[in-house]
Amino acid sequence: MTEYFGAYEVFHTLSRKAAAGLIGADNLVGDRYSLELEIIDGVHIAWIVNKFDHKVGFLNPSVSRHLSLLAAEGLELCAVLSFVAYSEGSPQNESGFTDLPETPEFQEGLQETDGYYWGEVAVFAFNPAYKEAYTTFISGVSKRIEDNIRPEINLQAEGIKKIIESDGSWSPDKTVPMPKPQKGMALLKCRRSISDKLIEQGRKRNKGCYLVAWVFLLALVALVIFGLKSCGLF
Repeated sequence: MTEYFGAYEVFHTLSRKAAAGLIGADNLVGDRYSLELEIIDGVHIAWIVNKFDHKVGFLNPSVSRHLSLLAAEGLELCAVLSFVAYSEGSPQNESGFTDLPETPEFQEGLQETDGYYWGEVAVFAFNPAYKEAYTTFISGVSKRIEDNIRPEINLQAEGIKKIIESDGSWSPDKTVPMPKPQKGMALLKCRRSISDKLIEQGRKRNKGCYLVAWVFLLALVALVIFGLKSCGLF
């Protein structure tokens, strides 16, 4: 049985419309996602599902098939959002995304030629016998990703041993750089902002931080209005 698998993988969305939620507060950098495995029209698809049970994107068929094999071994799967990006043009020539199911929901998105949303997630598969250690490890990785630090998660036997022996408190020193920006590409999310962190506290029903979040947002609006008045715009 495989003990552990970790890698940063590219994901795509069905369409620009379907990707709208990625920009909002329901999907923050560092959020943990479940992976829902399906075979559609004979093609393996791993859906990325957020904590509100919304499918926000999917991994390419070859990665999805590999994850299906790991799940068949009994490993647990999850993912962590690393970044969200927007690129001009069409996604139909993207590597690994050319053999998608011949169904309308996938093919319509491939026909869009005026831009598309995509991103990367840190994907994990682990032996549930050490679930507590791996959960702690993944939480630590998530915290670093929130600050745009991407720890190396493609670990060899020594790194896996350190996770288990430390009960998940160990974290790799080595990091993985962000992809090099390409022409027509814009990074939309790659770290958590102050407002994102306040929103997360609101999610946890921390009333004090929730109130601070509203105060922060109202103060920001007031500052913008003050700036516009200072410029004589109204």
